[in-house]
Amino acid sequence: MDQLTALGTFVRVIETGSFSTAARSLGVGQPAVSKAIATLEERLAVRLLLRSTRGLTPTDAGEAFYERAKRVMLEVEQAEHVARGASTRLSGRVRVSADVTFTRLHLMPALNGFLDTYPDLALDIVLDDRNVDLLEEGVDVGLRTGTHDILNMPARKLGEAPRCVVGSRAYFERAGIPATPGELSCHQFINYSQQGGGRVWTFRRNDAESSVSLNGQLSVSALEGVREAVLAGVGIAVAPEWMFLPELKSGQVRTVLTDWRLPPCELWVVIPAGRMASRKTHAFITFVQETLGHANASVATPQPCGSYFSEPIQEALTL
Repeated sequence: MDQLTALGTFVRVIETGSFSTAARSLGVGQPAVSKAIATLEERLAVRLLLRSTRGLTPTDAGEAFYERAKRVMLEVEQAEHVARGASTRLSGRVRVSADVTFTRLHLMPALNGFLDTYPDLALDIVLDDRNVDLLEEGVDVGLRTGTHDILNMPARKLGEAPRCVVGSRAYFERAGIPATPGELSCHQFINYSQQGGGRVWTFRRNDAESSVSLNGQLSVSALEGVREAVLAGVGIAVAPEWMFLPELKSGQVRTVLTDWRLPPCELWVVIPAGRMASRKTHAFITFVQETLGHANASVATPQPCGSYFSEPIQEALTL
């Protein structure tokens, strides 16, 4: 293993906190990572890492070496970025972390075009509604819906979508249609228990504001479950409009209280701290932007609940 590769391996070990996670993110076996670190320590004649049952801890020498090694690797990545600027051929792998439902409904159907455009590029998409540790998972770029609360990580908002009170036609025929936010407390509410959900919601209309605590027997930790429960007529939900675009169009699902506004659902693109967005990462981000733009142009919803994702970023990202 050459010195530059060993340097990059050491940086990844420090950032992920384990040999196994570093190996997975680099696409190599754990023995190769262990050997690279051992060879590096032997060549430098200094201990860089302390190993214990609680994990890995850099020594003072290891901490100082990491700071300089990280700068070297960033310089190398930037040099490669510039050198490849004249080439449109992208290769390698992009590891993406994204929400399950958003990806299934709005990115997966468009992936053929992206993969056809970049035949030498491989996508590794990690689907999880939780805000996973991007460094630990070896992620190149994350897509997050909700509000931006990821500290110390470069991020850019791609756009935002309105939230609505939604329910199936069958449910509203059975339970009645609420005329005010306060009447929602009498309805069966499906709670999304992850960040971005909750039972207390504030509705606004002109200068009026109404905070309502919603009740229900069902709480779900994934948006897929919330979506299926709404479609099954279990109850109502507060959800971003993009979760139900086909059903809103067909009339299977409808929105209520459309003259009241809820906090919007934002879409963020996040780059792990200490990482530079490569050309292939930029290519994926551009694909997401274009996909959202096409959806905005093509989807006509029967309820006045707003657009799909408004205010997409037009300029090139500089993450």
